[in-house]
Amino acid sequence: MKTKLLAAIFFFFTGIYVSSAQQDTRIGVMLNYGTEVEAIGAGANAEFPILENLSISPAFIYYFPGDQYGGSLNWWEINGNANYYFVNNENLGFYGLGGLNYTQVSFDWGDESFGGVESSDGRFGLNLGAGANFNIDSNITPFAEVKYVIIDGGQLVLGAGVKFSL
Repeated sequence: MKTKLLAAIFFFFTGIYVSSAQQDTRIGVMLNYGTEVEAIGAGANAEFPILENLSISPAFIYYFPGDQYGGSLNWWEINGNANYYFVNNENLGFYGLGGLNYTQVSFDWGDESFGGVESSDGRFGLNLGAGANFNIDSNITPFAEVKYVIIDGGQLVLGAGVKFSL
């Protein structure tokens, strides 16, 4: 199921990318903090322009495992966002974002030899937020982003990183 979902997302974004007018395609890395998971995560993202002020931005974030309630919590998410640029000049690109989110959470508690408990759950949600690219006259673009994931319990995600122009 996960493989089919990832393949569908990949082919969807590849199709949009191939059919779009190429402007400034970027790939990047980022660090994030999630308020619900209460952990720092690392991720990768990309940005594919499809119109003058609109781009598609898939991302993956893996939150570093943490110990909670005597067990281990693992949390990751896949995002497919559309970024609409309200300001896009030579110094700053400010955008609003909206899109889909898939979050996978698993929790392992106890020792397996004594009947430990393992549980996992995956949910779909919606992303709403804003971000900014800071153009510094090179192929490297620092950025910052804040989004709210509308899902059970909700989560505010703060992120920052760099994007590399292709």
